Amino acid sequence: MPSDPPSGESFAALFEQQATPARSRSFKVGQKLDVLVVQVGRDAVFVELDGKRQGFLEADELRDDQGEITVKAGERITAHVLEANDAQGMFRLGRSFGKTSGVDGLERAKAAGVPVEGKITGLNKGGAEVEVGGVRAFCPMGQLDTKFVQDATSLVGQTLSFLVHEIKDGGKSVVLSRRAILERDAQEAFGKIQATIVVGATLRGTVTSVRDFGAFVDLGGIEGMIPRSEIGHDRSVAVADALRPGEAVEVLVREVKDAPPAEGKGRRGGPQLKITLSLKALMADPWEGLQLSEGLVIEGTVVRTQPFGAFVRIAPAVEGLLHVSETPKGQEIAEGTTIRVVVKKLDRGAKKISLGVAPEGAEAGSRVEIKAPNVVRVNSVVTGVVEKHEAFGLFVTIDGMSGRGGRGLVPNVETGMPRGTDLRKAFPEGTKVSAKVLETGDGKIRLSFRAAKDAEERAQYEEARASVKIPTSLGTFGDLLKKAANADKKKK
Repeated sequence: MPSDPPSGESFAALFEQQATPARSRSFKVGQKLDVLVVQVGRDAVFVELDGKRQGFLEADELRDDQGEITVKAGERITAHVLEANDAQGMFRLGRSFGKTSGVDGLERAKAAGVPVEGKITGLNKGGAEVEVGGVRAFCPMGQLDTKFVQDATSLVGQTLSFLVHEIKDGGKSVVLSRRAILERDAQEAFGKIQATIVVGATLRGTVTSVRDFGAFVDLGGIEGMIPRSEIGHDRSVAVADALRPGEAVEVLVREVKDAPPAEGKGRRGGPQLKITLSLKALMADPWEGLQLSEGLVIEGTVVRTQPFGAFVRIAPAVEGLLHVSETPKGQEIAEGTTIRVVVKKLDRGAKKISLGVAPEGAEAGSRVEIKAPNVVRVNSVVTGVVEKHEAFGLFVTIDGMSGRGGRGLVPNVETGMPRGTDLRKAFPEGTKVSAKVLETGDGKIRLSFRAAKDAEERAQYEEARASVKIPTSLGTFGDLLKKAANADKKKK
């Protein structure tokens, strides 16, 4: 409970006792100060202004809804100078002008740039009707907050702080602004926090809004954004499921840079900065201590599907890719499906896991042998089966190979067929074909039917040429042709 002034002492005498006569600089009405609470009384709270002089705030301005004073000796608070008398060493401060009385009080508050307290009594098409110090005033809708207010009905009945923007016709027209206070406070808050917003710093903030692409966080007058990729290690979790507006968070500053001019000012009119934050950076890495190895059979849950395959969660925040080539043809795996898979390839450095469907009967926790894939060499001729047609060519599964690494592409131009040919009819799925390997690398194989045919014809020519004996006396060219023809007849 706050302490009461000693019995028999008047308020003026108590203030005179607390004040010091020393002078150093003048304080102006309206000036905003950061002051230290030195004593809490029943009717006033005394503060130290500059280490030499003291001032006071009326206690009623610092009471909560239960009538208790909310500050204690030793705390620092922010207040405005409402009255200043250097000769007497008397300085009255306040969080605002408080319960300003009449138009004169509003005039003084406007001149000093000090906030006034007003109660929103109703709404009209253009804004809010406000009662302040017995005077009817108006706050335009665009001045109620720094962002668009979708539903202002929640503000009706609330007592808020405003700056007096305009007084006309002897007080018959008074225009207020709450936005001006919020923007001014944001600028001051940013000035204090700016030094702490550096790459690598850990800060506390409050989530202000959540979007599909990330969440915005108020760092104390300026906002930063946590991209979806920095929410957590589990990429399948939606941002809205991980964070809620109003939630307090601790974040790491990933990046700070000037925002493009087109992006305008910050949420509260603050400086144009683009701050990227991360929650994930402060979380434990799920790969640390992960007990996985190639050949291990495990159970997982399909969390996302793509045309090229399915992502399977095999441990908290750890996913592997089950490529479409690893599943039986025509089989579709839906999200949420529990599936037994085998770790085919594990890259801890890149944090990538390639999965395959576990053999039938293999239990989770058991191990299976991962056979090394066959290797095809450039310029070799291979056989295979047409597996799939695309607009740009055919996919062929090479004999003796399986999975993605055993599938090659024959571009349309390498089929050897005239332009416009219906390749689905010329090479139906399941057709046995021969192809020459033109290129390999990055897990891709480029094949050619045309080059394979050319290689076969060349081989036949070389074989025929080797079968013809070259005589010591060549004779005429016609003789050579006759001998070749006779040789063919004898073979038949």
